[in-house]
Amino acid sequence: MLQSSVRWFNGRLAVRMEGRLDDGAREILLRSKVIAVVGLSDRPDRPSYRVAAYMQAQGYRIIPVNPKLTAPVLGESPCRSLTDAQERIDVVDIFRRAADVPPVVDEAIRAGAFAVWMQLGIVHGGAAAKAEAAGLRVVMDKCIAVEHRRLEALERTG
Repeated sequence: MLQSSVRWFNGRLAVRMEGRLDDGAREILLRSKVIAVVGLSDRPDRPSYRVAAYMQAQGYRIIPVNPKLTAPVLGESPCRSLTDAQERIDVVDIFRRAADVPPVVDEAIRAGAFAVWMQLGIVHGGAAAKAEAAGLRVVMDKCIAVEHRRLEALERTG
């Protein structure tokens, strides 16, 4: 069983990991360069902001997706929806309630995304099945930043 202990320490993600990274998450992280973060907040104290900032610091391009945002977040201009993005999206990282996931998955399919990633605590089996049927990779109930840290740790230790 995969286990991790996640804490924010001085504004940085601190993760103690045990177990291994599943192959689906590994493939997504290694293959992707552009992450659209649906539900990204412009508030640095919010998990969506912290996770996006971490992934950006690791070299991923972040596309903020939130119709409430009007100013840049993490130096990137926000989009109202996934279909408004001006470039190909590799991963759609979802920070929304499970009930809000199906329309996000529909947009991810229309946008031609490679994968849908539902953050820790977010699970929607029907939306996941629809995404998979459309050829998208799917991860549910995992933090992308934690899994990235796990990948880094595994690559360092071999």
